[in-house]
Amino acid sequence: MRKGYFGSFGGQFVPELLIPPLKELEQAMDKFLAHSDFLQELKGILADYVGRPTPLYYCKNLSRELGFHLWLKREDLAHTGAHKINNTIGQALLAKYMGKTSLVAETGAGQHGVATATAAAMLGLECIVFMGAKDVERQAINVRRMELLGAKVEAVQSGTKTLKDAINAALRYWISHQQTTHYCLGSVVGPHPFPLLVRELQSVIGQEAKEQIKEKTGRLPKIIVACVGGGSNAMGIFYPFYPDKEVELVGVEAGGSGKPGSYHSATLNKGTAGVLHGTHTYLLQTGEGQILPSHSIAPGLDYPGVGPEHSYFKDSGRARYEVVYDHQALEAFYALSQKEGIIPALESSHAVAYALELKGKLNSDDHVVVNLSGRGDKDLGIVFGLENS
Repeated sequence: MRKGYFGSFGGQFVPELLIPPLKELEQAMDKFLAHSDFLQELKGILADYVGRPTPLYYCKNLSRELGFHLWLKREDLAHTGAHKINNTIGQALLAKYMGKTSLVAETGAGQHGVATATAAAMLGLECIVFMGAKDVERQAINVRRMELLGAKVEAVQSGTKTLKDAINAALRYWISHQQTTHYCLGSVVGPHPFPLLVRELQSVIGQEAKEQIKEKTGRLPKIIVACVGGGSNAMGIFYPFYPDKEVELVGVEAGGSGKPGSYHSATLNKGTAGVLHGTHTYLLQTGEGQILPSHSIAPGLDYPGVGPEHSYFKDSGRARYEVVYDHQALEAFYALSQKEGIIPALESSHAVAYALELKGKLNSDDHVVVNLSGRGDKDLGIVFGLENS
């Protein structure tokens, strides 16, 4: 496989001004990610600050109803309430080793912004977070959390005022501040080496899940399920199971309302190959290559592209990607809350919804693991708004 590519996907489709910081980052990865001092410090922070390993929880009530064994990898219990902290702690520590003094980040649901602000505060770095103005409004509590942590939040007014536009703004900022600033990208997207870096830092999820399910059941699961926007939580749990061909990997995309002609975020199911944010991947675009608006009830899935490794997994057949609509995600949100006492993020609710759809389709001794990528406190405003509309 070519360097920086996953099959025909990936690469570096960026302005010349971005080549030097990308090369510097790649050299730092080669130097520090295999260095014992860096790895020891990262392992200590993940254990004592982030709270790893996160539990693998057995859903006894839902399992009884569904007719198979349902497990949750509890990333919602990691510090800051989502898997995002695994990546930001790793990148912030790498930035320190590189001699950088500040972080710039983008965020959609706000969880990556909170996680970046948290890592920056803990490691003594400055932090600026770009966020679409629409997401600033939808995720007001997370905006306040970032500010409390000392970060500066910049609302992006261009385009659809969502994650796509926040990434554009963050990349422009990085170009002009590359000497002092590391771009803490939040998903397995963007130009090489970001998809590789984020996958390496998030694969701790799958490594733990693999050990935990074998310890609890004596075997590997039949299916791993995770929601896919950019795709970091999915790749984090998928990658360590990649060689285990008997384990089905299922990514769940956001289908939006499902009404004909409405916007959605089902990039792998309904998109075509092209270039977005410096990488060749599946994306939502017109026949002329103009990026289409995306939509999801879950802000973290509201993105018209996807990580290039997911595009490779789709075309190679190693993973399959399904679509769940807004109303199904909401039903799963209520079901997990009321049956297991766990309020999931709306992003994670898409993965839970797919698992609930498996009722009657599996054997009683089959095991399914859902990556519960985040907790739902941040989404209560969206849910309550829908209840009152």
